[in-house]
Amino acid sequence: MSKPIIMIRKLYTIAITSLLIGSQYACQKAEEVGLYSIYQLDKYKQDKPVIELDPTVWEKQSNLMTTFPKGIEVYKRTAAINAKGASLFLLAFNPKLNIELKPVLSSSAKTPTAFYNDESGDVYACINGGYFFGTSSLSLVQYNGVVNATNVASLNRSYNGVSTPYYPTRAAFGLSSSYVPSVAWVYNVTAGAGGLYAYSIPSPNAEGAPPQARPSNAFPAGGVLWDKQTSIGGSPMLVMDSVINITDVAEMVTASATPSSARPRSAIGYLKNGNVVIVAAQGGSTEIPGLTMQELAEEMLAVGCMGAVNLDGGGSTSLVVDGQKTVVPSDAAGERNVVSALIVKKR
Repeated sequence: MSKPIIMIRKLYTIAITSLLIGSQYACQKAEEVGLYSIYQLDKYKQDKPVIELDPTVWEKQSNLMTTFPKGIEVYKRTAAINAKGASLFLLAFNPKLNIELKPVLSSSAKTPTAFYNDESGDVYACINGGYFFGTSSLSLVQYNGVVNATNVASLNRSYNGVSTPYYPTRAAFGLSSSYVPSVAWVYNVTAGAGGLYAYSIPSPNAEGAPPQARPSNAFPAGGVLWDKQTSIGGSPMLVMDSVINITDVAEMVTASATPSSARPRSAIGYLKNGNVVIVAAQGGSTEIPGLTMQELAEEMLAVGCMGAVNLDGGGSTSLVVDGQKTVVPSDAAGERNVVSALIVKKR
């Protein structure tokens, strides 16, 4: 083979090799640029808010959040509701971010501020819990799988002129072991552990009507064991499956909850993203009378709740955030002593 031909082949081989090396280097640089760009996007990406609210209605309360970690926020609403003066505080948090919801029960009644001060660890907030009579809770209180109190098992109402027992299923809010929230109507079917059942519909009781059968694993339909680790009971249900569903009649709580009256209200619910929402509405004065049950349900739905439960209200309503009282209690003496509360704290 002649020398010119050999030389041409060598030059051709060198040129092809150079092209291959250049292409490989360019690809590597492209990959590096691509990875760097993704990193840059992630680095400068803003954190998603815990809850998305209308800023013209809800004002973030940064002064109450100076010691709070990521994942918990506080807002206030003073915009009128149905032409009435209003003052609502809302606390939202992500229960998966080392923030704990702790229902607590006391053998002696005390104020939410006392519950807040008596709790150890890093405490962020405290709101009153469910219903009570004297020093006995009439609502579910469950923490770390231990049921410390159940929703009321029975109550007597007049039927055909005779005092007759009824067995209402009442609303409850719960968190699973993986901190997934839900609401349901519940009833303690049997005494002791493992007897708490949840239902997708309430037992259809009504005052003046024949009492329904005592709830069981088969009635109302669709009963399943309530497998939550943390729960608080209240009444009535406000929102279920993103629809307002106020069941005060079936839960036989109309007389005590006074759904059509404007009064202070407390509630708990959850958002589509799994975050928990706690609301306290001030009331009891001419300037700020409070909310009806329908208005409370509408507010819970408006802020994005898929499910929500009414807690004890009236003079019991009190929300303490970062050691400070938020809504003004309606009782002249100030905060009312209650037997259960919800603590929000560092897990």
